[in-house]
Amino acid sequence: MTSPASNETAFFGHPKGLGYLAGTEVWERFSFYGMQALLMLYITKHLLTPEVAPSVIGLASFRKVVSALFGPMTDFAFAVQIFGLYGGFILVTPLIGAWLGDRVYGRTRMVTIGVLLMAAGHFAMASEVTFLLALLLLILGGGCISGNMKPQISGLYASEDSRRTRAFVIYQIAINFGALVAPLIIGTLGEKIGFHWGFGAAGIGMLVGLVIYLAGRRYLPPDLGAEREAVPPLTRAQWISIGTLLLVLIPVIFATTTAVQAYGIMIIWAETAVDREVFGFEMPVSWIFTIEAFMTIAWLFLCNRLWARWKRQGREPNDLTKHGFGNVLVVLSFLIIAALATMPKVPLLGWFGFYVILTFSFAWYGPPVLSLISRFAPPSVNGVMLSMYSFAAAFGFFLVGYMGRFYEPLGPPLFFLVNAMLPVGGALMLFLFNRPIMRLLETAEREQLANGIP
Repeated sequence: MTSPASNETAFFGHPKGLGYLAGTEVWERFSFYGMQALLMLYITKHLLTPEVAPSVIGLASFRKVVSALFGPMTDFAFAVQIFGLYGGFILVTPLIGAWLGDRVYGRTRMVTIGVLLMAAGHFAMASEVTFLLALLLLILGGGCISGNMKPQISGLYASEDSRRTRAFVIYQIAINFGALVAPLIIGTLGEKIGFHWGFGAAGIGMLVGLVIYLAGRRYLPPDLGAEREAVPPLTRAQWISIGTLLLVLIPVIFATTTAVQAYGIMIIWAETAVDREVFGFEMPVSWIFTIEAFMTIAWLFLCNRLWARWKRQGREPNDLTKHGFGNVLVVLSFLIIAALATMPKVPLLGWFGFYVILTFSFAWYGPPVLSLISRFAPPSVNGVMLSMYSFAAAFGFFLVGYMGRFYEPLGPPLFFLVNAMLPVGGALMLFLFNRPIMRLLETAEREQLANGIP
């Protein structure tokens, strides 16, 4: 089946709808990365202080529950656990949001609800008292949005359209533009003026995103869920595709576990371990995310051009190979930071170098995995399967929360070294079983097409 928009080239050679989706996602990521930049600092420096913690509704009970599940923990370990649970659940809920968008309410309605929930969550962060309620609203809202944005990208292209992987690269560039701006605005407001000012700015950004999305709705695919069409049962070939794609997602769990340490524990470590002074000015630690986002955008542009050239030359690696190489880069970056962490004071350029390699990895394992899923997942569960990418990443966040307890006893160098080892198995799986996995997916695709299933 060919999408009505599949032949459009109005947006940098892509359908116009991709521009509106990317523009909307800029603000959702502005929210997410703004929270990521401030959350650990906010919890450790403000929320868990003896003066503030007793006033937070439900925090004492929540800590008892977390301690009962994961064992006793220090305040620092508890802060990491909150960070991991928040990041994990905001990546789990897209699975529910995608199902509701695919089968019940339609994607437009779910995105709209999600934006409003996230805006309310950010505004609730203006008071310490409602901290846990705010996180809940952000988690639910994030699920509604993320679960229903990527499937709309997939719907803009025919199944054989070679622009699909590059469309997800453009989408990732938009995401990282939000990540680039967030630390400068949200991080600076939070660190220099007050945490609540930063969180409020993120709420305003979400409302801007809603305006962009609704303005471009006519350029997007129709809401299948809203049409209440009968959905046929999945065929054997479709189940094979689903099972194989789930196998491909296993390396995402461990790559995420390692990579996310750069946005949680490493920020607390860098406050004292990294020499951040530039010409007499001490750079706010959250500004690293702006630099990191800029590097990610640059790498995505470079990879997009590189892959397009290789495709013309007939030597572009398949998406599984790209995924495996991305895992290798994650390993390499953490081996480097583990070595740097042994120094009395880590030079700023060394810390930047770590992020240069880590951000290069994102271009190699993010868009290719999403492209694989959008191509091979059955249309009736395409949104759910794209959300399984987030679900896999959620397990990584949960592992981040659990591993936080080992940071203090191991110390930074050994802790980062242990994390470097986690993606090794996934990289080996992707390289060693590349051909069998692709054969399964392509055979299932041919069987579906032979039976008249798009």
